[in-house]
Amino acid sequence: MTQKNNSQSEITFAADGYWAEARQPLVCLVFLAPLLLIYELGVLSMGGSQPELIRNGADYWMRSWLSQLGLTQTFLLPALIVGTLLMWHIVLKHPWKFSGETLLGMFAESLLFAFCLIILGQVQDLAFQQLPQPVTMFIERESASRVVSFVGAGVYEEVMFRLLLLPLCYLLFRGMMLEVRPSAVLAIITTSLIFSLAHYVGASGDQFSVFSFTFRTVAGLFFAGLFFLRGFGITVGAHATYDVIVGVMLVSGP
Repeated sequence: MTQKNNSQSEITFAADGYWAEARQPLVCLVFLAPLLLIYELGVLSMGGSQPELIRNGADYWMRSWLSQLGLTQTFLLPALIVGTLLMWHIVLKHPWKFSGETLLGMFAESLLFAFCLIILGQVQDLAFQQLPQPVTMFIERESASRVVSFVGAGVYEEVMFRLLLLPLCYLLFRGMMLEVRPSAVLAIITTSLIFSLAHYVGASGDQFSVFSFTFRTVAGLFFAGLFFLRGFGITVGAHATYDVIVGVMLVSGP
């Protein structure tokens, strides 16, 4: 009986260990580092003299803000992301170690949540079937440069809207003397709406449609909830995986 209880305790401890370790900033950094490298090297190799044509919108905006401060170094923004996660890890005093099993688990979760979002999109598509124009905004053939942009969206959109804007909105609502839960809910809703609207800004923005705006708002809510529950790394993984699966793999036919 004692041996059985010890075995159950070990299983519970292992599960809790993964659940907590997958949220640690250092583990998130190691998990997203390949995506960051693929994107940055892809932009440099394919962009030529006009890398801004390939850069994801969130990446372009953040670089523009840094440029206004006189900070124009190419690798400054990814360096700031790396530095922020490392500083976050140091402040929280997490151990400087992680397991390969945790990274595999995070990859599996990213796939799972990406497919969950795909299912949500299909459900919404069924609800919007009465619209006169079929929805194809996420279903279009993509070149290699667009694949690189998809990967960048997973990293930089999550940095901009979840890692930076979400906590700022939460602190803003808390500063308005709102309680913790209402502040969190309003921060999630506000950043999700901003996330959706951002896709229609600028000359390269998409044409507005009710379906795309609604779905992107739902996706923003989905990623914000994932950020709170499973951490930054898995949110980035799920976002990038979703974009690549829907934007490339589902349209590989003739």
